[in-house]
Amino acid sequence: MTALWHDTAHDLCDVEALRALYGLPNEASVKKEADHVHPLYRPFIEASPFAVLCTVGPDGPDASPRGDAPGFVEVADAHTLLLPDRRGNNRIDSLRNVVHDPRVSLLFLLPGHRETLRVLGRGRISTHPGLLARHAVQDKLPRSVLVVHVTKVFFQCGRAVMRSQLWEPDRQVVRESVPTPGQVLEVLSDASIDGAAYDAALPKRQRETLY
Repeated sequence: MTALWHDTAHDLCDVEALRALYGLPNEASVKKEADHVHPLYRPFIEASPFAVLCTVGPDGPDASPRGDAPGFVEVADAHTLLLPDRRGNNRIDSLRNVVHDPRVSLLFLLPGHRETLRVLGRGRISTHPGLLARHAVQDKLPRSVLVVHVTKVFFQCGRAVMRSQLWEPDRQVVRESVPTPGQVLEVLSDASIDGAAYDAALPKRQRETLY
C-alpha cells in the first residue's frame, strides 16, 4: 500500500489551482505591504532580538537563526538593513548562498508578541572597516556585515504563534525530551566525537565565544 504522502494525484501544481482552493487575499493582507521600512515597521525591527535569515543557493534554500540584543539588525535607512555576522560554526551556508544568489528574506520575532515581521530584499556581504567597527560588541568585530536592500516589508498575523502557544511558559520543551547536541554528534560521527564530553564543554564554550 502506497503511503499517503507519496500519492501525487491530489498535488496542486500551478497558481490557478492554488487560487481556486484559497481564493483571493483580503484587503488588509494586501494593504499592509510596503516597499521600504515604513516608520511604523521600524520599531518591530529595532525591538526584535531574533530573526530567521532565509537564502537560496545552488543546493537549494536555507534558513538560519540570527540573534543578539534588540536592534542587532540596524535600520540604516528606509531601504537598507545591516546585519552583522557574529561568531558561529563557520559553515557560512547563508553567506555562500548570498554570493550565489543575492535574494534574502528575514522573519523577525518579538518575545511575547503574536505578530511577526517579514522583510524581503537583496543582500551583499561587506567587510568595510567602518561597518565592522559600527557593529562591534565587547570590542569584538563581526567577520562581515550583510547589507540588505529592502524591497518588501509586511507584518504576519499572529495565528501561527497563537496556535503554537510559542511564548507560553508552560509550553517550554523539557531539555531531556529531545536528544542533546552531543548525542546527535556521537551517532552521526560514528562515535568519533565523544557526545558526553561535547555536551559537558558546550555551555562554557558557547558563553565564551558569543562574540
